[in-house]
Amino acid sequence: MNNKLLKKIVGLFGYKLIEKRVVKNERLLLKNSSLNISKLLKHIFLNNDIHNLIQIGANDGLSFDPLNFYIKKYKCKSLLVEPIKNNFLLLKDNYKESPFINFENSAITINDEITHLYKVDSIYEKNYGKHITAIQSFDKRHLINHGVRNKHIVTEKVNSITIHSLIKKYDLKKLDLLFLDCEGYDGKIVFDFFSTVNLRPIIIFEFIHIDNIILEKLVAKLLDKDYLFFTISENVICYPKEKKYINLYDQ
Repeated sequence: MNNKLLKKIVGLFGYKLIEKRVVKNERLLLKNSSLNISKLLKHIFLNNDIHNLIQIGANDGLSFDPLNFYIKKYKCKSLLVEPIKNNFLLLKDNYKESPFINFENSAITINDEITHLYKVDSIYEKNYGKHITAIQSFDKRHLINHGVRNKHIVTEKVNSITIHSLIKKYDLKKLDLLFLDCEGYDGKIVFDFFSTVNLRPIIIFEFIHIDNIILEKLVAKLLDKDYLFFTISENVICYPKEKKYINLYDQ
């Protein structure tokens, strides 16, 4: 089957083929870009007085975690949220010398729609890269799209709580930074945050796995709430207009 015919067939079902070289080029540029999430966080903590934050999808507190260094360096009052039990226990252990941190072993959800998450069975984790423990998801297809074999996927029952209830539970009156890495559920959480919470933090969330319709609604909500935003790597960086806007060219 030639490539043009394949593209037409795929298009009939509402999908679009992306050339492998496009994906490779994007990854190459993102990996080596002078503007990355670590540099951005350095500027945020230096210029915006980050005294308290929520991190949703904190994993074990070390793996693929750009916040760990800054939380410890600035002794930032933090609420770290992780639904998977084993990751949660590692998370608490990795921050055991940090008394300024609270931990929540729950999934942030909308209308209690998440009762379990899909993850790789621990006996098969060695078959995949180190990233595999960080991609548990509400959507089984997310793991399959990352190359996980269906028979290696198991479910884990999780506690759930809304973002509004989370903030109320810990009596947060002020929030400087909301950081999310939820493997595609980020968009729903941020939209619900804007709909139910009056706080105006800087918000950073991963966008690449968010459903397009949800992302369109979220962009409209960001504009409606007077947020400025831009992308770095796989993340959207959102600033309330009244906050000091980052200028990476000042340094």
